[in-house]
Amino acid sequence: MLTYIKESIEELKNNVSLPTRAESSNLMVIVAVFSILFALATWGVDSLLGKVIRLYFDNILN
Repeated sequence: MLTYIKESIEELKNNVSLPTRAESSNLMVIVAVFSILFALATWGVDSLLGKVIRLYFDNILN
């Protein structure tokens, strides 16, 4: 286990490169846009299904 940790740290030092500040900013914007779009899609589907279920039960109960 100790060898694995040492090798992991060594690999992080030698083989991993961090993105530039500009790349990080661009990726952050992309993630934010897709998160908002996914949230809106989830809200839309939830609202639609809520209305369908409400309509279904209103018709059964009346």
